[in-house]
Amino acid sequence: MLLDVAAVALFLLIGNIAFRHFDPFLSLGRRFLKSLTALAATALISNYFGRLGVMVAFGVMLLPLIYVHAIWLPRHGVNGWTGEPRERYHALRGWPPPR
Repeated sequence: MLLDVAAVALFLLIGNIAFRHFDPFLSLGRRFLKSLTALAATALISNYFGRLGVMVAFGVMLLPLIYVHAIWLPRHGVNGWTGEPRERYHALRGWPPPR
């Protein structure tokens, strides 16, 4: 169980560092709560279903991410990898235009 939680924690750490600039309005407290919830869910899944259950749950959680970045964002004229053009990306999120 500890290895599963550590792997998910590493994934979340890298993701939060590398992709923070795509969601600059999310507070540090909400980021922490989001990560803590994911780690608690991972611990529960690992406890009841083992490592295979964690891998299946991780794969299932990646499906919406892949859909949004590979299909939905490009349909709306935004690059799913870079988030450009920024003006359109911010408009889709309901944020003010970037500076």
